[in-house]
Amino acid sequence: MKLSAQIKQEIGSRLERLEDLPAPLTVEGLSKHYGVSYTPVRKAISELIEDGLIRKKNNGRLEQVPLRTIPKTYRYTITQGVRKEHDPLRTITRELVKLSLSGKALFVREEQTAQKHGINRSTLRQILQRLAGEGLISHIPRRGWQVKPFRQEDLQAFIEIREVMELKALDLGKAKLSTTEAKKELVRIRKSNQSPIEQGGAVSIDNSLHQYLLKLANNPYLNDFFDRHGKYYSILFDWEGEDRKAATEAVAQHHGIIDALLDENWPLAKKRLSYHLHENHPVLSNLKYSKYTNS
Repeated sequence: MKLSAQIKQEIGSRLERLEDLPAPLTVEGLSKHYGVSYTPVRKAISELIEDGLIRKKNNGRLEQVPLRTIPKTYRYTITQGVRKEHDPLRTITRELVKLSLSGKALFVREEQTAQKHGINRSTLRQILQRLAGEGLISHIPRRGWQVKPFRQEDLQAFIEIREVMELKALDLGKAKLSTTEAKKELVRIRKSNQSPIEQGGAVSIDNSLHQYLLKLANNPYLNDFFDRHGKYYSILFDWEGEDRKAATEAVAQHHGIIDALLDENWPLAKKRLSYHLHENHPVLSNLKYSKYTNS
């Protein structure tokens, strides 16, 4: 079961039974409780809203819908809940990213990988099929699953085209970015990017700014580029964000871009966006210092 589905099941079950939630009914609260990023939490909340178990108030906060108004045909089942310490998808993804960064076209050994993570081969294949869809691996007939080898020149070529695409998205979305609704969303995204005051605290990165610009641009050809070519690099960028220095810098850069957008200073926003796209990859840009390479 996907992480978002597990969160949805547990929260839905508690809401239906009028039990106390394990954390505040907010994206940040649930994300901290489950030890996951905002993405699966947002997806779970969105589906719970669609199912009529929770709703957004006028001030944007979430609240439980009175039980009597919930459709009787909809019922949640009790699950074992979300396992914080062992998420096979997340763990296997991290391992395959490290193999990719070796620069070699290595193969995944199904039996050994399944045993290592305590899952059956059927579950492993579901995970591998998903990661194949995201470009991290590919299935070679009669040979198995091959990890995509990372190439620095491929990354640079992708970033150059990505810059053109996202700057175009910003241009197309200028009118919408000036609306009150858009400014509220930008403020929300800014708040979701946080660096802790205390030493050693967790850094919270919210990369949804990029998707939001594409959404406002409403150009299917821009979306097609990222759907076909961006998934593999999104996985690498998420992994890179676990480097504390890179994550802290990413938060600062997101703040700078959003501040310029809120001021409707389009030249400055574009300048900061370009800098962010090119310069916020210190881990991937210095692989010769990484233990995952053979140099």
